[in-house]
Amino acid sequence: MLRSPAPIFSSHMVRFLLRLFILVIVLALAGFAYAVWPRQADLRRFDADAVARLETSMWRNYYDHDDTSLIRNLYSLYRDVYHFSPADSAQLAYNAGTAAQLFQPTKSREEAQVALPLLERYYALLRSHGGETFDPEKAATLELNWWQLRRENATPEDYGKVIGQVAGEIFGVHNEHIDHSSLLRAQMMQYRDERRTGLMQPEDWAHIEQQLVDSYRELKSGVAPGMK
Repeated sequence: MLRSPAPIFSSHMVRFLLRLFILVIVLALAGFAYAVWPRQADLRRFDADAVARLETSMWRNYYDHDDTSLIRNLYSLYRDVYHFSPADSAQLAYNAGTAAQLFQPTKSREEAQVALPLLERYYALLRSHGGETFDPEKAATLELNWWQLRRENATPEDYGKVIGQVAGEIFGVHNEHIDHSSLLRAQMMQYRDERRTGLMQPEDWAHIEQQLVDSYRELKSGVAPGMK
């Protein structure tokens, strides 16, 4: 008499595999929920030194056309410093990084408008989960304006004022701390531009980072609760 073949898996093994499968699904769903669950970030509470360090790296990424590192540093800025959700951080990094990439090869204000829709989406998301109330379209327009002003040989004082207007729009305040912060950033942009033809040395990047530390410390003082 022929015997039925022995089952490949015992009932104990089947139950174990079923539990393992369920555990994997639960962990996957939990990970997905963790990534996409909206979080309320705080644009006023940030580590000024960390922002300065990341911004210095992002300037290098931008001018070296290292788009991958630029997006990665942007993600770290929003996730680790401002504490947006992983999903929001990825979207913010994509919008900001891609807007910069689209702007870089443009030659006129008309061409530069290609970056505006991404900047508007960037600021809309920043407003949704950043704890501030502002007009994202106005902030995006101001942002693109100072980008373009740098192309038009405006002085650091001129485009520094527009940088300050962006901060004023986002935080609803304007004071000498914001003015000083914005001017310092603009001056460091000019400092780098004056050395664009292969003259930047490690000590120059270190100088820029330290000045950006001062800039973001001023900004943090200027947007602290109770400031006007």
